[in-house]
Amino acid sequence: MKRIGMLSLVILAMLLLTLAFSAAASPKAPAAAVAAAPASPAVAAPEPMPPHPRVEHALEALRSARDHMAHAEGEFHGHRDKAIEHIDAAIHEAEVCMREP
Repeated sequence: MKRIGMLSLVILAMLLLTLAFSAAASPKAPAAAVAAAPASPAVAAPEPMPPHPRVEHALEALRSARDHMAHAEGEFHGHRDKAIEHIDAAIHEAEVCMREP
């Protein structure tokens, strides 16, 4: 049992050393060569995804829910208006989230 533990330790140490030396030996590209590369205006850059796609989807769902509540028949003893207020607050908070990096 002691031999298996020692063998595992040696194998782990060798693996870590191999990873460390391979990372240190990897060639690094000079920063000036990358910065000097001309940008091609003919190639259109793909449109970046929104920074928070799930929040964007949630905003769409909240706006849809607000629309459904606004067009619901009946007042529901003021609960419909209160629900719309809460949805408006949720939309506001989600919009704040969208502005975050």
